[in-house]
Amino acid sequence: MRARGKMIIALILCAGLLVAGCNAESGRRINQLNAKSGINANQNGKPVIFIIIDSIMDKPLRKAIQEGRAPALRFLLNNGNYYPQVVSSFPTMSVTIDSTILTGAYADRHKVPGLVWYSGKEGRMIFYGNGAKEALKIDQPQVLMDAVYQLNQVQLNKKTKTIHEELAEKGKDSASINAVVFRGKTEHTLNVPQMMAASTHLPKQIKVTGPKRLSYAALAQQDSNHILDTAVWKKYGMNDEFSARETAYLIKQNKLPTVTITYFPGNDHVLHRKGPSELRGIEKADRALQEVLGAFGSWDQATKKAIWIVMGDSGQSYVYDDRDAATVDLRPLLNRYRIAKLNQPVRTGDQIAIAANERMAYVYSIDAKVELTDIAKLLKNEEKLDIIAMKDDKNIVVAAGKSGKTLVYRPRGKYEDEYGQTWTVSGDLDVLDISITNNRIKYGRYPDVLARLYGSMNSHEGKYVVVTAQPGYEIVGESSPTHINGGAHGSLHELDSLVPLIVTGTNSRPKTLRTVDIKDWILKLVDG
Repeated sequence: MRARGKMIIALILCAGLLVAGCNAESGRRINQLNAKSGINANQNGKPVIFIIIDSIMDKPLRKAIQEGRAPALRFLLNNGNYYPQVVSSFPTMSVTIDSTILTGAYADRHKVPGLVWYSGKEGRMIFYGNGAKEALKIDQPQVLMDAVYQLNQVQLNKKTKTIHEELAEKGKDSASINAVVFRGKTEHTLNVPQMMAASTHLPKQIKVTGPKRLSYAALAQQDSNHILDTAVWKKYGMNDEFSARETAYLIKQNKLPTVTITYFPGNDHVLHRKGPSELRGIEKADRALQEVLGAFGSWDQATKKAIWIVMGDSGQSYVYDDRDAATVDLRPLLNRYRIAKLNQPVRTGDQIAIAANERMAYVYSIDAKVELTDIAKLLKNEEKLDIIAMKDDKNIVVAAGKSGKTLVYRPRGKYEDEYGQTWTVSGDLDVLDISITNNRIKYGRYPDVLARLYGSMNSHEGKYVVVTAQPGYEIVGESSPTHINGGAHGSLHELDSLVPLIVTGTNSRPKTLRTVDIKDWILKLVDG
């Protein structure tokens, strides 16, 4: 039974994850303004292959290419355009980012708040898989059902269509390979491994909707011959090799749809353990990419027959190597309140709940008598925290720790940012490192911070404070994972928020260099 329990935990973890040569040879491509910002129709009707490499970043990518450790990525970059700084969504956690990529909306519209959050409606914490310690304390089958079913079929806002749904409405097929967010219009049956279903109250099958072609680790495959890639020691298929082979299978069988979204999860695991400068995860992703390119017969043929988009989802920043110094435990700061326990529903008398998402957290007031201003005041005593934000009627109020500085803002107003969004802003601009000149907003170390933070602050019901940690630190709660001397993400900081983008096969680019604009760009690419 213990072995079976470990297997369940392993799958839950997978589902929860369910994010000189280069410069010399492609210097023109590193300028993000070189390619046309308008959208050109895909005249040749070429399929789009969109590969997301979890936590890939510009500097490690360029270093891997320079050292000859990423030949496939080098090939695509040298034959296309390169944009080193695309802005991710917030929180910078895979489920929220993937939801933004698929819907073209931030969290205020797609309604997926993070990897961990509190549902007042259900009176419990929602986990999409956040580490072994947490999995051991909570209802493991419920986590799997949340990650696979609830995330896609319930929580992801039905009023915000995914790219798969919009393509289906246009009569175009699509595929999702190992992406944790995949909702579409075609009904699928996910098969829970027999041993798991037999040893838990999990159903043998889970009905979902997705694109026409759906691969999801051990639960769904295009090619049954890839079953060995879904073994327990291979993370049940949540690995780069499975993702590559399933994608290559579609190519070789002439089953490649209009758009294929393939997720390579391996790099994220490596960086969490070894830190953001580690290159082995990129090497592994590149080997997987080589297999996909090779499925066309040659790499040259691959770029002639398809449009290639390769992008990261979030960055990672270093976590200090001293556990006491690196971690920010919010519980001692808030110990005047009764904090809800991880492994049980909210009890009478519980006053607050803490949902830690690596370098950010939601802190909820679940007692009407507990004011958010009082929670924020206590959080300001921690010097390792970066941004502390809460809603006040229609405004977002943002503080910067012990400094006492405050900024207040809301959408629509006389100030316009580089993305064409307008805002009303007052207070100390240094809090969010923004500047305003001639009514134009310029962002600093927190890219697109006003829209991304607004999205998080309006992502779900409830009274809560959003807090982030400064670089080097990680927020921890009851049994949440830590990445000491490794890497972590989650915050609004540019280290967590900027990802590279390689585009080969078209000279167009998204309207803006943000993940929120990727969906509309792809839809227009295939409109030809």
